Amino acid sequence: MNSYHHDYQASLDQPEQFWLAQARRLDWFQFPTRGLALDEKGFHRWFPDGQLNTCHLALDVHVANGRADQPALIYDSPVTGRKASFTYAQLLDAVARFAGGLASLGLQKGDRVVIYMPMVPESAIAMLACARLGLIHSVVFGGFAAHELAIRIDDAQPKALLTASGGIEITKKIEYGPIVAKALAEAHHHPDHVVMLARPEIPFASQPASWLDWNDLANSEPAACVPVLATDPLYILYTSGTTGKPKGIIRDHGGHAVALRYSMEVIYDTQPGDVFWAASDVGWVVGHSYIVYAPLLTGCTTLLFEGKPVKTPDPGTFWRIIEEYKVNVLFTAPTAIRAIKKEDAGGQHLSRRDLSSLRYLFLAGERCDVATYEWASDLLKVPVVDHWWQTESGWPMIANLAGYGLVPTKPGSVSFPVPGFDVRILAPDGSECEANEEGAVVIRLPLPPSCLPTLWGNDDRFRAGYLERFPGYYLAGDGGFKDDDGYFYLTGRIDDVINVAGHRLSTAEMEEVLAAHPAVAECAVIGIADTLKGQVPVGLVILKEGHTLSPHELEVELVRNVRDNVGAVASFRRALVVERLPKTRSGKILRKIMRAIADKQPFAMPSTIDDPSILDEIRETFLREGVGE
Repeated sequence: MNSYHHDYQASLDQPEQFWLAQARRLDWFQFPTRGLALDEKGFHRWFPDGQLNTCHLALDVHVANGRADQPALIYDSPVTGRKASFTYAQLLDAVARFAGGLASLGLQKGDRVVIYMPMVPESAIAMLACARLGLIHSVVFGGFAAHELAIRIDDAQPKALLTASGGIEITKKIEYGPIVAKALAEAHHHPDHVVMLARPEIPFASQPASWLDWNDLANSEPAACVPVLATDPLYILYTSGTTGKPKGIIRDHGGHAVALRYSMEVIYDTQPGDVFWAASDVGWVVGHSYIVYAPLLTGCTTLLFEGKPVKTPDPGTFWRIIEEYKVNVLFTAPTAIRAIKKEDAGGQHLSRRDLSSLRYLFLAGERCDVATYEWASDLLKVPVVDHWWQTESGWPMIANLAGYGLVPTKPGSVSFPVPGFDVRILAPDGSECEANEEGAVVIRLPLPPSCLPTLWGNDDRFRAGYLERFPGYYLAGDGGFKDDDGYFYLTGRIDDVINVAGHRLSTAEMEEVLAAHPAVAECAVIGIADTLKGQVPVGLVILKEGHTLSPHELEVELVRNVRDNVGAVASFRRALVVERLPKTRSGKILRKIMRAIADKQPFAMPSTIDDPSILDEIRETFLREGVGE
């Protein structure tokens, strides 16, 4: 730990020098003369006068330096039975040609491109092609419904939209064409071009004549890398906010590349040539950072997996992939491990596989329960490392850093801050909490490279949501505490965003859908504990007078409406009719109290609560919140 403590302190005491030293490991077109500066808005920006290109660092550099024939990306799709492998040279050629196709449409540096794609190689190719031209990509998770896609189109205002004929969920085929058409009809902004990848498994017969064929662009003349400033945006990734309107997280080229390259060694103990598998989706930040960018920036082989951990033809698919491709590091969400445990608690599928290549299992995206941690540790016989980060950071903020040497694990803890992150626990009055005292997780400014500099088109929301509550600090939105040994623990969100299987979703967004139903007078959505997904949403609704639907009929309609407007990713399946909702005297619904009640006893909306300790706690909370008896 001596090396860790030295680097950690250096990153706080001399952040410019520390990160400039890390930046020297990359092949810049123009190396920055300054590490950190304030822009005209008063926001911190890293390497402001440096010039580089992320695609150049991820592909061209490796082809030039002897990795041309090494596998760069491996595609494995149990749901289609398809597999493919791209060497660095092959991937570079595919990316350069598709970039040429985008350029032929008149797209130029700074233009936005929305990517609404399933987990296929073309998704990564599209992202890298945008980076090559200095275009700003915004990937929208394929599980989102048309309304959610339309919101993001209007906010990003793309020149082009890239999509596919569909995605596959286990055995269910989902046509993207009708979703895209509906989103475009709803959106106020209209992209100049829509490009469709036709998948043989999902034909789209009614494709508009104006939509372009993916293959026509993919066979274009190769395009060269466009130099961009380190502070130019690489991508916008939308994450849920408490207002219901998603927030556009901006990621820049320079800080992102420096931080991700550093993270692969110090956090994941991963070197060039290793096989790295982040079992996520490119629609989420994990897919951006650790399926596409970080492994390729490092010179690793990355896996792109289309399917679910157990809901495929073989419940042992994860273990098959580790054995087949000699995976060294696996990164996934606790939900995936819980799903495997549910199907194969004794590890029979695992016992038939040779997993000797695997060195680590990393977990993130949601809290990992002790039982899941212990099961995976006992079965895999490798270190299981829980760590914490956010869409906003783009890389881990607190971790057990394998590259520095793992420290003893404390179940439930995410260990120690990563160099660059001055993590504190603050009380509501801004004072620092004592050991084992829960408070708000904050990070002292400046944030290290790769963290969001602001929100796309909304500086005021960035200041209000992240910077104003505790001046001089970034508010993470999570609660937590630090124990006597300095280990950090995360206790959950302090706002109205829930975590469903590692996916952050806004309860306000779901409430808007429920409130739009003609039978609903008032509603609230809260997250409750779920053994598989960590949290799932439950709707509580008060009905208008004169409605004719039964509670079951209403629930069916509300569940369908949320699926149609938010998407299946919400896992919304319960809508319960109640007589009243707890409120403050000013009329604010006390979701925090309802979450506390749900956490204290099994959630079945009983008419009475008999446990005196729960009643006392509820009464005290009501009094504290100004509700009264």
